[in-house]
Amino acid sequence: MTFEAPVKDLLFNIANIAPWSGEPAHDLEIAAAVLEEFSRFCVEEIAPLNAPGDRAGSRCEGGQVHTPSGFPQAYAKFMAMGWQGLVHPSEYGGQDLPRAVGAAAGEIINAANMSFALCPLLTDGAIEALRHFGSPQMQQSYLPKLVSGTWTGTMNLTEPQAGSDLALLRTRAECQADGSYQITGTKIFITYGEHDLTENIIHLVLARTPDAPKGIKGISLFLVPKRLVEDGTPNAVCCQSIEHKLGVRASPTCVLAFEGATGFLIGRENAGLEYMFTMMNAARFAVGVQGVAIGERAYQLALSYAKTRHQGRPVDGSAPEAVAIIHHPDVRRMLAQMRAMTEGCRALATFAAGCQDRAETAGTPEQRAEALALAEFLVPLVKGFCTEKGVETASLGVQIHGGMGFIEDTGAAQHYRDARILPIYEGTTSIQANDFLGRKTLRDGGAVARRIAAMIAVTEQQLQTGSSVAQEIGARLADARSAFEATIAHLIAVAPADANAAYAGAVPFLMLAGNLVAGWQMARSVLVAEAALARGEDGAFMATKIATAQFYAHHILPEVDLQRSRVTQGAASLLGVTF
Repeated sequence: MTFEAPVKDLLFNIANIAPWSGEPAHDLEIAAAVLEEFSRFCVEEIAPLNAPGDRAGSRCEGGQVHTPSGFPQAYAKFMAMGWQGLVHPSEYGGQDLPRAVGAAAGEIINAANMSFALCPLLTDGAIEALRHFGSPQMQQSYLPKLVSGTWTGTMNLTEPQAGSDLALLRTRAECQADGSYQITGTKIFITYGEHDLTENIIHLVLARTPDAPKGIKGISLFLVPKRLVEDGTPNAVCCQSIEHKLGVRASPTCVLAFEGATGFLIGRENAGLEYMFTMMNAARFAVGVQGVAIGERAYQLALSYAKTRHQGRPVDGSAPEAVAIIHHPDVRRMLAQMRAMTEGCRALATFAAGCQDRAETAGTPEQRAEALALAEFLVPLVKGFCTEKGVETASLGVQIHGGMGFIEDTGAAQHYRDARILPIYEGTTSIQANDFLGRKTLRDGGAVARRIAAMIAVTEQQLQTGSSVAQEIGARLADARSAFEATIAHLIAVAPADANAAYAGAVPFLMLAGNLVAGWQMARSVLVAEAALARGEDGAFMATKIATAQFYAHHILPEVDLQRSRVTQGAASLLGVTF
């Protein structure tokens, strides 16, 4: 089937979910024009490469990586049309569009072809890091090329002995007489670390100087180009191999050897992890959007199959012969769950992007600070919750296809394989959960978490003035919020005396919070949809929006009680298990 970008729902969220109450919406005419054109481009140029690229994969020959047929030509069009620069500053050639629009565009391209989309995703992260921490000279030399897509960027953290534990990092950086550094070491799992799409690749590399402190406090960040900018000569960076993976096979995942490569210090020595977190947070948010994207693509495929696959007579006896499986109640349940989870995660990501926008554009320092705190609170939810739900949604897509879902020809299997990396890279769900519990909740005594709860309570009050459906959703939202607040109180009480008991519930706590905030955004959409119906606007779309939110409230939101039980009552049994 042909992928169709959900532009209408994306624009609904940009207009109604990204802004806070009382704020003007983003310029919807510009957003609509951009997303419609980008959707056309992705559907026509990028999506057709998805399945063939998965079958062919990238290949490495003599240190040169060749992406699948069609990728270089499609990337050249992507670059020529200026898509890389959507949300980046105009002073470097970007278009200065809001992050909410950028998140929508990110979903579209990842749903079209996740392997292709990984290249610009990492470039976005490199741009963010250089914008914040690069010297003026570095910014002028590199950002225009990165923003245009003429060059691409990578993030080099992982080494054979140092995965998530960067304290074990061994790559060396030795200062030279001219102020540059000589970089020596091996990095693994480097997405698009070598490819044939652009003339240059800008590697951001974590390394240690000779006299650096041990552990994470001794890590510095370096810019290492594939080709030196001054004269275009090749740098001493070599792709030794690429990995053979479960999914995203068209995306080259490289082992890079830095053999005395010339690098340039970003910022100051020993502050590399701080700088890299800017890039990592951008990437983590983008990976969360990938979870939404793969959920949308899997849902569209499953829905199309369910409408055309005839199997089994209806249980109510309404037809004497086999009917399309979409008529069977459990298939409808799975389809509704796929749609509700995807729309809930999309709304969560859009709300987080709106907070990121407000953190830069709000009128007062206090408003910007509050928005930034909320945005930072939400990033691990977007990354952790949306990616886990992306896997779950893709799995349901395979289930709806039945035995045919286990066959590669249908495409359902590829979506599931592609989705499986999302809760792993850029920080596993456990890492997101530990960050969410420790840095985002315990560190401030739950202040931002309780601010979120207070905002949800306002929505509950608004729902009580709506229809009976809205009131019912509001009541279920209130129950979920109460579970969230009780869980926060429990963790704050337990953590000082027993950190293991608190962190035993970190992942359930993250899933509880992600479910709640996504459900809150679905509830907010009901307020908008009911008001639109009262005005006689867009009846079919708005009625579907309400029905999906009602399903979410009945079938997904109640899972917060299970997660609360795991957090508040499950630590002893978890820690008591012996192996």
